[in-house]
Amino acid sequence: MENYTYNSPTLQLEALNVSKASVYPVFLLFLFSYLFIVVANVSIAVLIFIDKNLHQPMYLLFCNLPFNDILGNSILLPHLLKDMLRPPSELFISYYECVVQAFTTHMFGTTSHTVLMIMAFDRYVAISNPLRYNTIMTNRMVMKLTVWAWGVPLVLVGILLGLTIRLNRCRTMIRSPSCDNASLFKLSCESVLINNVYGLTFTVVMFTGSIGSMVITYTKITVVCLTSNSKSLNSKALKTCSTHLVVFLVMMISALSNITLHRFPLYSDYRILCGILFHIVPGSLNPIIYGVQSKEIRHFLFKLFQSKKVLPSL
Repeated sequence: MENYTYNSPTLQLEALNVSKASVYPVFLLFLFSYLFIVVANVSIAVLIFIDKNLHQPMYLLFCNLPFNDILGNSILLPHLLKDMLRPPSELFISYYECVVQAFTTHMFGTTSHTVLMIMAFDRYVAISNPLRYNTIMTNRMVMKLTVWAWGVPLVLVGILLGLTIRLNRCRTMIRSPSCDNASLFKLSCESVLINNVYGLTFTVVMFTGSIGSMVITYTKITVVCLTSNSKSLNSKALKTCSTHLVVFLVMMISALSNITLHRFPLYSDYRILCGILFHIVPGSLNPIIYGVQSKEIRHFLFKLFQSKKVLPSL
């Protein structure tokens, strides 16, 4: 007969399933990935801040991505790295810390969608209404879009976790190395029908809105390009939109893999791996993709390195 501990303030996490021989290589991989994510994203955000030529709506909206990537990975990876060096019997976490980790994880995933949605809107205005771009994309509009990109996830994720923390808990084992909403409400012996319905609705609405906005935006951009004889407009659309689409596809593949594998308990190890990669892969690739593709960022870096090579004449 199973022993139940009701509303325990301490939970136990499941250890990451890696062999003893692989612990340190995996540890170093995650460590260097985290350091790269922090350094690369902070660097590109600082670069945009100090270079006045990059004070454009596209780059100001993009700054939401580095901040979100740093936030999401800083909650997950340091905790994961610490637990990898501890025996499985000592992997404990307080309930409230677990809730904060779950909240931040879902905020990270949802905000990744909403930030890319507002960036798609910016690209649509830039391509379809280039003459009115500065009139539409004012600082006030950038602020409104940024507040929307963070406000919507805050409300949706707040409700998601609010429905979970209302439940009484009768278990203490989290079947994952980190906390998320599903692992938290599975601790309850009460009915979680409302949680499942809202969680499914939340996922469908977010993916439908994200994919739908991309399809509509890029369909309209394609129509504008096909009906325009301007080679410069088409070239601009190809450069800026391809960057945005690559980032979106990387994020969507990572997210869909994680969500799909959640439905198959037999593949829990793959689900856990996909959950970690959902944080690491976009966070690592976003600054690289935008840094390499952006002419303005490349030009700034070129000037920076050139100035360091020039020595004062004696």
